[in-house]
Order: sequence, then C-alpha cells, then structure tokens
Amino acid sequence: MKTASPQSAGLDIRQYMQDVGVRARRAAVRMSRAETAAKDVALLAMAAGVEQARDRLIEENKKDLDAARHDGLDAASLDRLTLNAERISGMAEGLRQIAALPDPVGEITELKYRPSGIQVGHMRVPLGVIGIIYESRPNVTADAAGLCLKSGNASILRGGSEAIHSNKAIAVCIQAGLKSAGLPEDAVQMVETTDRAAVGELITLKPYVDVIIPRGGKSLIERISAEATLPVIKHLHGVCHVYIDDKADLDKAVKIAFNAKTHRYGVCNAMETLLVARGVADRVLPVLGKMYQDKGVELRGCAATQKILSGIKAATEEDWRTEYLAPILSIRVVEDMDAAIEHIAKYGSQHTDSIVTEDLTRARRFLREVDSSSVMVNASTRFADGFEYGLGAEIGISTDKLHARGPVGLEGLTSVKFIVLGDGHVRK
Repeated sequence: MKTASPQSAGLDIRQYMQDVGVRARRAAVRMSRAETAAKDVALLAMAAGVEQARDRLIEENKKDLDAARHDGLDAASLDRLTLNAERISGMAEGLRQIAALPDPVGEITELKYRPSGIQVGHMRVPLGVIGIIYESRPNVTADAAGLCLKSGNASILRGGSEAIHSNKAIAVCIQAGLKSAGLPEDAVQMVETTDRAAVGELITLKPYVDVIIPRGGKSLIERISAEATLPVIKHLHGVCHVYIDDKADLDKAVKIAFNAKTHRYGVCNAMETLLVARGVADRVLPVLGKMYQDKGVELRGCAATQKILSGIKAATEEDWRTEYLAPILSIRVVEDMDAAIEHIAKYGSQHTDSIVTEDLTRARRFLREVDSSSVMVNASTRFADGFEYGLGAEIGISTDKLHARGPVGLEGLTSVKFIVLGDGHVRK
C-alpha cells in the first residue's frame, strides 16, 4: 500500500489524485491476473502483521480518540473509532476468512450449448479500481484492502481525518503483506491528506476509477450520491426494525429485541424501531422496557406504548424515520403483521428487518413482502454483517437493487462477462 500526501509529492490536490488514479489503473491490470495463492499469502501476512502490531495500533488509536474527545465527538462516533484488542483480533480474523474463501475471479458458470454449436457462459471478473470513502471506523482499512485484494481489484482508500493515525498504522501492516506476496504496492493506495477536496476529485476520477463505495454518516453518503459522476454502491441510512408477532416465543423475542438495540448503538444494523403486536404488548413491553431503561436506553413510544410504559416520551413522526445510532429506541404497538409490514414500507430504509414468530406461514410472508436487503426470522438485526454472513468481512451494506444488495463481499466486488467457446464455428 502506497501512502503519500499531495504536500510530500509537491502537487496540488487535482494532480495528486490523477497520479493516484493512474497508478491504481496500472495495478488493477496486474491484480486481474494475480494468482490466488499470491493473494492469500498477502492476506495471511496482513492478518499476522495486524496481530503483531496490536500494541502499536492501540497506541496510535489513542491519539485519534484523544483528538476526537477534544473536538467533542459524540459517544456513538467514539465507539466506531475505537480499536481494542477484540476488534483488532476481529480484523485479523476477517482477513483470514477472506483468504480461506474461494477466489471468485475467473469462475465460469452457466456454460450452455447453443443450437449453433457454440458454448455461452459467464466468467466472473474484477470491477477494476474501487474508491472507498469512509468515516470513523479504522477497521474498514483492513476490511476494504482485504476484500478488494482477494477479488482482484485495485483500491483507493480515503479514511476520515478523525482516524488518520489509526489508518496509517494499519496501512503499514497492509503494505508489508503486499510486499511479502510480490503484489503491486499500488494495488492498495491510501489518500493521506485530510483535505476534503480529495473526496471531490476521487468521486469524479474518470477514467481511472470504476466504482465508489462510501461508508459513513447520512450526510457523507448524500453528498457522494449527489456529486459523484461514477457508479456508487451505497446505503443511505439504517432504520432497522424488529417486529414481535403475537405468535412469537416471548423469551426469544425479549432476547432478540434487547440484543438488536443494545449490542452496539453506533452501527447501521442496530434496531431503531421496535414493533409489537397488540396481542402480546402487555406481556412483552414491561419486561423489555425495564431492561432497556436499566441499560440507559431512552424510550419513545406511540400512545398505546405510553399506556403500558408510563413516563416515556411520545414518539413523533420524525422518530419513525430516524437512525439514532445512539441509546434511543422508538416503540410502536401495531395491530398485526400487516400493520408492521406497512410501517416498515413507509418508514424503513430497506436495510435490515426481522420478525419474531413461531408461525411459519407468517414468517414466509414477512420474508417475501418486506423489501429490505436483509430480512430475518427469529434473529437479531445485528447479524446483518459480512463477517457473520461468511463473507470474511464487508465493504459495506448496499440497499441498491442493481448489481449488489446487502453486505458487499467478494462477489459484490466482481461482475460477469459473457464468454463464448467455439471450435471454428462461423455464423450462418
């Protein structure tokens, strides 16, 4: 991974980013033909390097955390920014999982004979050069580098200024992994400058960049979606729901609804609205309400919820549309599953939604009718994650309906082309 700043190169931002793009395009050509073994060697070396550098990573991360606290960063953002031993081990494990996954590049599928005698099929190929723009989470540096590497792409990484020290430290480990495998250093480039003008250049960097993937807050993704002249794989925000059906196992329901909200607050797959069927609201809400309040979660509810949980705030129309990324939860009592699906369709963000029920017919209907990138039965929304889905890690979550949807792993970072096999065939 090469890292450089425009200042060190003696260039202005536009020229600097052009140079980054040129080098990325050259590296992408080499990466498209890189052997699986070389890519796996690099990934395993990166994983080992990250683990060996644990103390240094935590030390560098502390610099970012201290600066963030000084700047008044909120608790959810601080959580996303934090590196600890567990998260560093998770980064390393993610890289190892990616190495263990089958290499999608070059895979040929759907090979069929046509009446003419030719064979037509699909071959999976890299996207090319991927620009990744992200905030806060330094683990994205390792995840993005690893996934782009295994899928045969070159990547340009632009992390947030609040994580600059952490990202630089992780970059050292990635660079060592690339070198150990003899892969081009330009296969992963980090934009070190914190100048926001670099983002504007990256999202318009034709013909060197093929796709942009943003990871961050709503304002960042809105800006990139509005200004990019390149394809964007994205989700805008995560307003995730858990619906507790009147045929739910209430012990399961309590565990799932509590975990979905409190496991981590500052993540896009955390539950933001709890929907409860009227038939079980009196039994389940008092239990959950106490658990949430003991955990310090602020509750906001509809009129029916307020009657059951006295003293909580009234939920507004805006609450149903809000991704809090904080210990705040909206609760609504609904008549039945139809009303729950209607609520999700109106207020949801097509990210992740879950039903808790023992009724198979209702579960099947929920899976079919809820139009989200991940739809779950009897499971916490916190499982909507590339690592948990067996993708090794993820670049991000896509709520788009073209190309990639849900957690974007190796397959989402590739495309297909048609291939034709003949033996002297000519068209008649």
